[in-house]
Amino acid sequence: MSSSRRPISSFNLSFLDIMFCGFGAVVLLVLIINSQTVTEREEKFEDLQAEVERLQLELAANELNRERLVAGRESVERRRTEVVALQKTVVEGIEAEKTVQTASGTAQKKVQKDADELKQELLILAQQNEKIKDEILHGQKEGRKVREFEGDGHRQYLTGLKLGGKRVLILLDSSASMLDRKVVDIIRRKVMDDSTKRYAPKWRRAVRAVEWIIANLPADSTVQVLSFNTGVEQLGRQKSGTWLPVTDVERIDLLLARLAEIIPMGGTSLEKVFSKAKSLTPQPDNIILLTDGLPTLGSQPATQRTVTGAERVKFFEQAVKKLPTRTPVNTVLFPMEGDPMAAVLFWKLAVESSGSFFTPTQDWP
Repeated sequence: MSSSRRPISSFNLSFLDIMFCGFGAVVLLVLIINSQTVTEREEKFEDLQAEVERLQLELAANELNRERLVAGRESVERRRTEVVALQKTVVEGIEAEKTVQTASGTAQKKVQKDADELKQELLILAQQNEKIKDEILHGQKEGRKVREFEGDGHRQYLTGLKLGGKRVLILLDSSASMLDRKVVDIIRRKVMDDSTKRYAPKWRRAVRAVEWIIANLPADSTVQVLSFNTGVEQLGRQKSGTWLPVTDVERIDLLLARLAEIIPMGGTSLEKVFSKAKSLTPQPDNIILLTDGLPTLGSQPATQRTVTGAERVKFFEQAVKKLPTRTPVNTVLFPMEGDPMAAVLFWKLAVESSGSFFTPTQDWP
């Protein structure tokens, strides 16, 4: 019995090939779209994570300030109690003298004279008590200032910065990024005239921050101010490496006058300024760094126009190795867009060096 075979159609095979190719293209397109979505989600998560960590640091700084205020208030109350007890002792002494009965008129005069002297001492003690209370309250508001500095509306500001130390080194970032917060605004301000650059709002905040820090340093401190971008410049008319007493009003005024003349420009090299800090003799026992982000170059001149985020992290890690050993680094980080790792790395530096980290509000100082 013969079996009939069904003929094979070449048209059917071609149609199946087309169908499978179309299905493969759809699958490939879905994979590409999904990969881009995952990448965007990870970048957004990193930005949000950095913002959360910054807010946590601000909360910790506010809590520390609250504890300091409570401690100051308790000190005032203890002093007040001591003065009240002293007043009570003097009054009891006066009353005891008044009860002394003597037949001699001379003795009565002596008692009256002693009572008058005790009253006078009581008056002096009361005046001293009021003066001490005023000094304590003024000290809580103003800090141990050697210069006057007031914010807008006569406000005084509390921060988590550690302002102590015999030799305080202030490092001020004077690169072009200090002109503004957004990249597009930085580019726009870079082509303006020098006077406009010098009075850019973000840069003026940085300059006033240096003035505020110097005004709030202890009276027995000495200071140096280094401005840095692609290079490093020592401000003030003193020999290189010389520490300037904060009580030397004339030379501090000259330093601040030179600071007001600086025009932000160029890139940022933390490695150079940290190396300069390490070379000082004697070395600083406290460093206050004012910047707005991670460095854009290392110790060598830049070889390309743009720098990636990974390269900026590498430049930062290289710079940290140049810091003086066992010296706390307190960072004031002015906000700038497009640099999510800056807050995390400077906070880590503060923890490892026993320093502090502070991100100011728009109206500080």
